[in-house]
Amino acid sequence: MNIKSSQPLCGIVPPLVTPVLGRDRLDAEGLERIIERVVVGGVHGVFLLGTTGEAPSLSYRLRREVIDRTCKSIRGRVPVIVGITDTSIVEAVNLARHAAEAGAQAVVTAAPYYFPAGQPELIDWVHQLLPELPLPVYFYNMPQMTKVRFDPDMICELAQMDGIAGLKDSSGDLNYFKKIVEIAKSRPDWRVFVGPEHLLVEALRLGGHGGVNGGAQVDPALLVGLYEATLQGDETTITDLQSRLLKLGEIYLIGSHASSVIKGIKCALDLMGVCSGEMVEPLRAFREPERRLVADQLLSLGLLQNG
Repeated sequence: MNIKSSQPLCGIVPPLVTPVLGRDRLDAEGLERIIERVVVGGVHGVFLLGTTGEAPSLSYRLRREVIDRTCKSIRGRVPVIVGITDTSIVEAVNLARHAAEAGAQAVVTAAPYYFPAGQPELIDWVHQLLPELPLPVYFYNMPQMTKVRFDPDMICELAQMDGIAGLKDSSGDLNYFKKIVEIAKSRPDWRVFVGPEHLLVEALRLGGHGGVNGGAQVDPALLVGLYEATLQGDETTITDLQSRLLKLGEIYLIGSHASSVIKGIKCALDLMGVCSGEMVEPLRAFREPERRLVADQLLSLGLLQNG
């Protein structure tokens, strides 16, 4: 099946981890297995080089390799969305052009980090960036990491511009999410996605269009099933799957740092034999005590077999 880039994206779009085998070396076979796992599991697209993909810690060479290998492996089965967030607008544009050449359908960018930009500066940045992008762009509201957010007033201004596909919100603030959904109604071609997966059902009920949920790599059928059940109003299935999702989410709480969500996902994929569990330097993977806790959780969910 060939995708049509003109069709607005909806559904579950997992932000893929970047499996590595040491410094600047991709676990290419592991990446292939992740891709097959999520595509066969029914996801509606994949998102590369986001927070879960540890993109800011990757070399530009490795980012390009991830893009190339993923687009080649996907073979047009689902859309490929590529993160281009960077402190340098030149590097962001260069990566967007590479993504377009490789066959991606859209790009994603959070606000430039390190220097906290004011809203007028963010608008100026958008005006500089948009004309140079060869693909539609989703903006990524991730104030925990960037120290700034895309305020609703700014989103109203963005809604007047061409070349923007929508927004992914990982703030965890449903009041903010609701405001963005209302603004997006003026743009039928826009899509608004939620990041935190435990908020997926509420976000969809508010009018959101899907989730960019890391847990869809560990259990793709769970997130896809929850998305479909919510669209159908199947409350019994929603209750059952939401309970399972919250149980899966306990692996994100095992560590004590902001990186624990990524460590939990990578550890789970490693334990299931999907890919390497190594983190990108300078972060380190879970050690044996934490790995045992993740394994226990996977066992209880039937995602891992004893022995």
